[in-house]
Amino acid sequence: MSAAPRRRLRWGVLACVLSSAAWAAPPDPSTFSIVAADVQAGEVGIAVASRFFAVGAVVPHAAAGVGAVATQSFANVSFGPRGLELLARGASPAEVLDILVRSDDGRAQRQLGIVAADGRSATFTGPTCNAWAGGRAGPGYAVQGNILTGEPVVAAMERAFVESTGRPLGERLYAALRAGDAAGGDSRGRQSAAIVVRRAGAGYGGYTDQAIDVRVDDHPDPIVEIGRLLELALVNDLWNRGWSAFQRREFAEALRWQELTAARAEGTPAMLAEVVYDLAVIRAANGDLTGARAALERAIALNPKLAAQAAGDPDLAALRKESR
Repeated sequence: MSAAPRRRLRWGVLACVLSSAAWAAPPDPSTFSIVAADVQAGEVGIAVASRFFAVGAVVPHAAAGVGAVATQSFANVSFGPRGLELLARGASPAEVLDILVRSDDGRAQRQLGIVAADGRSATFTGPTCNAWAGGRAGPGYAVQGNILTGEPVVAAMERAFVESTGRPLGERLYAALRAGDAAGGDSRGRQSAAIVVRRAGAGYGGYTDQAIDVRVDDHPDPIVEIGRLLELALVNDLWNRGWSAFQRREFAEALRWQELTAARAEGTPAMLAEVVYDLAVIRAANGDLTGARAALERAIALNPKLAAQAAGDPDLAALRKESR
């Protein structure tokens, strides 16, 4: 074989290797997302979906009392923590966008949505993001997406969010996500989704700001699945409110939240028994022993294994004393 054919062969092999490497590279987290704030409730949050594995590990960043950042399209994940830090220092979303984008060599292909805890918002789409790409922003929200079926996706998300005013933020975020998906969503299809809501003291025991944090990393219909998980998370958020108040010995406040929890948990059988058990505990703390006993009997009927716990639970001592 002459030198020329050998050179052509080597170049051919190299081209195949480079082509295979490019094909095997993971896709960028192209997606549709919404960042939003409920100023009255003191909540900020994000909903996101994509044809990308575990989009919830890349795009959403939020902090109670500060704001939320969605970084996507060849995502510069440093934009999340850096953006929150700038918001915490008092920069507006527009100023944060300018600072982050100005210092980034890859800005032409980035996409970013930012909302502050006070409702100010901004969205950015670089000129070389893959079409269709763009966003919209208004008081309390910013929606954005790339590699979408078209602009109707972000228009539908915006409309669904605005028209759901008065509902809990988690529900409004999901309404926007569903609307975007129904309007066409990511042109490549579906794979993952995430919904995050942050509120001061919202986590278990009041130690964190994690009100809602649910993710679907890989699923044939992540929009439906994230909706199922969100309903559990909404029950859990109410439950955390009730139990945190109980631990602070604010028994009347605890009862208010736990009654709401029990009502919503009727639609989530997997959680209902334990929710009703804690309702019994909190009713007993408020002196309603009749109501506490009714709740406890129902909890044990739903999950007989709770009987052993109730037998030694100091929070139910008043019930055991009454039954003697």
